[in-house]
Amino acid sequence: MGALSNILSEHLKFAPRDSAEGHRAATPLELFFDLVSVIAIAAAAAGLHHAVAEGHAMEGLLRYLLAFFAIWWAWMNYTWFASAYDDDSVAYRLLTMIIMFGALVMAAGQTLLFSELNLTVVIIGYVIMRVGMIAMWLGAARGDAERAKTAKRYAAGIGIAQIFWLVLPLLLAFGLPLALLVVIGVALELAVPAFAERAATTPWHRHHIIERYGLLTIIVLGEALLAGSMAISTATTDGLSLGLIWMAFCGVVITFALWWLYFCKEDHLTSTKLSRALSWGYGHYIVFGAGAAMGAGLAVQVELATHHAHTTQMAGDMAVALPMAAFLLGLWLVRDRHLASGTALLLLPAMAVVCVICAVLPFSMTLLAAAGAVTVWLRNHPASPAHINS
Repeated sequence: MGALSNILSEHLKFAPRDSAEGHRAATPLELFFDLVSVIAIAAAAAGLHHAVAEGHAMEGLLRYLLAFFAIWWAWMNYTWFASAYDDDSVAYRLLTMIIMFGALVMAAGQTLLFSELNLTVVIIGYVIMRVGMIAMWLGAARGDAERAKTAKRYAAGIGIAQIFWLVLPLLLAFGLPLALLVVIGVALELAVPAFAERAATTPWHRHHIIERYGLLTIIVLGEALLAGSMAISTATTDGLSLGLIWMAFCGVVITFALWWLYFCKEDHLTSTKLSRALSWGYGHYIVFGAGAAMGAGLAVQVELATHHAHTTQMAGDMAVALPMAAFLLGLWLVRDRHLASGTALLLLPAMAVVCVICAVLPFSMTLLAAAGAVTVWLRNHPASPAHINS
């Protein structure tokens, strides 16, 4: 431990990257970091899946939103820092691995969070991740004199937020409502970048950030593909079930459609203005959270088809339709409302409404798959009035 401290203290100095650097791409360390995020996201999605399947959808959803916020926020903070200051030094690698360990601890705490609303392990893992970020920002303050004030604001703001999370159990013991405390904690966290970046904007790389967000989108949609694979496996091992295979096919079509809609010709983040970067970065909480939640909904559909769920078919249909609608609305929020006009501006919100309607109709999964395919066609077909010209 002493050797680790010496390395960090001697080499904790991160110089700024060139925000106009050519051919900037995700590094092996960033992809390794994403691997632990996959584990945490899968744990949160599994908690939501089991809660919905057991008939506790609203309770499970609220806990999922809290768990996913912690996972997403820690990932987002690391990603934007890496875009600006990743020097691949020994100190940087070690701090990244400390943050990764915190993510694993947080993933391990998901079971207690969903079963008992016990936040202890999740908070411990989260604080480990955030303490690693404090060290990174202090290193940036030493290595980037021009933006030292920004880096110190980040470190101080993150530190204050972590103190709040650590005393949260004590505040609960005094009878303060958990919902209120969570809102305060989330507000503290969200305020840090908005406050810090006003001193001087960090040199994050626009194309690099777009790529990193795209990679996490693929990860969260992977939860839906995993559920589709599970459905096919169940259908072929427990006696051939054409209904289950069709459900899996519809789920995969929906997932492919959402991927297609996200990865279009237009740039997602067309400006480096702080207000635009914040709305785009923050708005992806809806996109990411909805993508992973849809995987949980498809897993519920498998349990319903095999008579292992203790909930209604309507709840199972909603568990797919609502995340799909949220994904479309989130994508409209971060991208299309800035790029589209006329009929195209209304496409994703209108199709989100259609998704919710599909959930209360017969053959819901078939209708949702059709809605996804139609949305892709309207968004991309040159002859369509909803097509957006590049």
